[in-house]
Order: sequence, then structure tokens, then C-alpha cells
Amino acid sequence: MIINSLLDTDLYKFTMMQVVLHHFPAAQVEYRFKCRTPNVNLLPLADDIRKEIKALCKLRFTIEELDYLRHLRFIKSDFIDFLELFHLPEKCIQVAEGELPGEISIVVKGSWLHTILFEIPVLAIVNELYFRRESNQPALDEGRRRLTEKIKLVTDVPHLASFKVAEYGTRRRFSSSWHEEVVTTLINTMGHHFAGTSNVLFAKRHNVTPLGTMGHEYLQACQALGPRLRDSQVFALEVWAKEYRGDLGIALSDIYGLDAFLRDFDMYFCKLFDGVRHDSGDPFIWGERMLEHYQSNRVPPHSKTLVFSDALTFPLAIEIAHRFSGRCHLSFGIGTNLTNDLGLEPIQIVMKMVRCNDQPVAKVSDAPEKTMCDDATYLAYLRQVFDLPTA
Repeated sequence: MIINSLLDTDLYKFTMMQVVLHHFPAAQVEYRFKCRTPNVNLLPLADDIRKEIKALCKLRFTIEELDYLRHLRFIKSDFIDFLELFHLPEKCIQVAEGELPGEISIVVKGSWLHTILFEIPVLAIVNELYFRRESNQPALDEGRRRLTEKIKLVTDVPHLASFKVAEYGTRRRFSSSWHEEVVTTLINTMGHHFAGTSNVLFAKRHNVTPLGTMGHEYLQACQALGPRLRDSQVFALEVWAKEYRGDLGIALSDIYGLDAFLRDFDMYFCKLFDGVRHDSGDPFIWGERMLEHYQSNRVPPHSKTLVFSDALTFPLAIEIAHRFSGRCHLSFGIGTNLTNDLGLEPIQIVMKMVRCNDQPVAKVSDAPEKTMCDDATYLAYLRQVFDLPTA
């Protein structure tokens, strides 16, 4: 099967899951799958997707896997006790025909605590099945050639000595085996330039650092779980800080766009969090505004970290590094361009939370195509509450 371990997912799923266990154990959610790439017919894959999901739902954490998680400094013992009993509930996920021709519908509904781990493996399953169909003879040699060229852009340039990149490509990888080959190649060839991987299984297997903090769904859910909508972003950051007490201190900035984030990310949060992650909009404008924001809040920008992770390529990451090097700490997370660059066009698939506790939730991105909500009335209200421009 494609997924053979519940660790074959991104670290931030576990860090968010621990927050859910301790603060929101009764929350009920709904996720929906969406393919943003036009004219992609995924419906013929439906039966195979169902078979893979059935196998996924039979997986349990092994003692060895639980021991690995137990030794991560920010994982608490009661969370491990919960994971000992955990499995993904098959009754909470439905795969069916979508509303449009060739469209597939994948919907997850149920307890947030029990369904949060569906997203990443389901996306990896869809991707791998799609590329098995599209490519009878995977162009692995071409993928290796491209990967080698990217690595040389960094290792062959002396003034990029401090450049560090992490691998963030689990959800849109070409295949599991290719993903692991990418990780081992980066380990063997990039040296100190390789910061680690978001994939917990490969981090464990190859003794590298697992990386990740919070994702969009966490801030989205807080729209329904916080005291009032306008304070939901502040509420999410405060709960995170309460759970991790200064650890895992990279905040996500684009759930309502940068303007709304900066209004909430005041001096207290500037000092409390180690840095901020960029995931939509122009990275250069974002970076300049973040450094200016730190400066205006009397926080030395060079003491903070800017993490860039939005559709990065190596040339773009290097260009960003040239702009901001020496002005702050920098980190780069590269996903699809590492794990699915073999000559075939990747598909843009996502699985986003759309409801929490029977209330619609939304992400309003600086990149309009990333905005996702199934309730136009709520989206309009959210824009009004956070003083966001209309679409």
C-alpha cells in the first residue's frame, strides 16, 4: 500500500493534534478535497483511493514509533497515551463522484481529534495514484538530474554558506519511494545546508530533524472555537503559546492576509514568537513588511526568523536569501519542487477544513486562488470583521 505508517505525515499534524487534545477535544470538523488544476479527471481513481484509505484506517502506531515521538522535546506523555489507542476512523471519510464531470469528492467529517491525520496521507494517496496512471515509465533519471542541478546552485556557491533548506513535500509527492530518495540525496549531498524534513517517518528513519509548527486549519478552527471572531487570530496564538511555552515558535501569517496579521501580531507576540512563516503573496514585499513591523515594535529583526514556504523553487529561495541575508534569520521550506519535479506537471490538490462545530470557517489568502470557503455569506462577513478587501 502507499501509506504504511501513521508517521508518514507532516510534523505539524502532530503538534496541532496535541493542542486539540488538550484544548479542543470535543471539536467537530469537516474537510473537503479540491483539485485546483483544471481538466484533471480523478474519478477513475475512486475505487483505488477507497482501497488505500481502507488500508490507512487499519494502521496503528508501533511501539517504536511511539518511542520516537515520546522523545521529541515538545510531545507530552498523555498525548502518547492517546496515540497508543489511535486509529483513523473509516466511517468519517467518504469518496464519491463530484458535482462536475470528472470531479471527485472526498469529504471528512467527525471529531477533529480523530480526523486531523487524514489530510496528508489522503493527498499523498491521490497524487501517487494519479502519477502511476499518467506515467508508466517514471522519469527518475530526469528527476535525479534536476535534483542534482538544484543542489549545486547552493553547494557550489561560497557566499551561500548560511543557506538552509527543509523538505516540505509529502502531500504532493510523485511517490513515496521517490520522496525518500530525495530526502536521502539531500542528506548525503547538502551537508549543513539541509535543515530537515517535515515528514516524521523519514526524519525518524534517517535521523534528521522533523520540522513544523502550525497549519492553516488550526487558525481556521479558532474562528469557531474562540470567544469572538475578531479575536480568533489572537486567541489561536495565545492558546499555542500556552501549550508550548515558547517552543515551536513560528507563527503562520496568512490566514486573513498580512494586513490583518500585523494588526494582531503586536509587540507581545513579536517578542514571544521566534518568527513568522510566509505562505502566500509576494515574498519580498512580505519580508520587508515583517522586518519593518519588528522594527516598529522595538524588536531587533536580526533576532527573528522568517520562514518562506510558498511554492518555492531553489532559484527563488536563493533570490530571497540575497535580499534578506544578514537582516534576520532565514529558513526555506521547499515542497513540490523537490518531491514532484520529474518532467510531468504536478497537480494542485488541497484538503481544507471548511466547517468547525457546524460553523463555516475560511482562509482568506493574499493569493486569491488560495481562498477557500463553502459559504459566501460567511466569507463576506469575515472580510468585513477583519477589514479585508472584497474579492
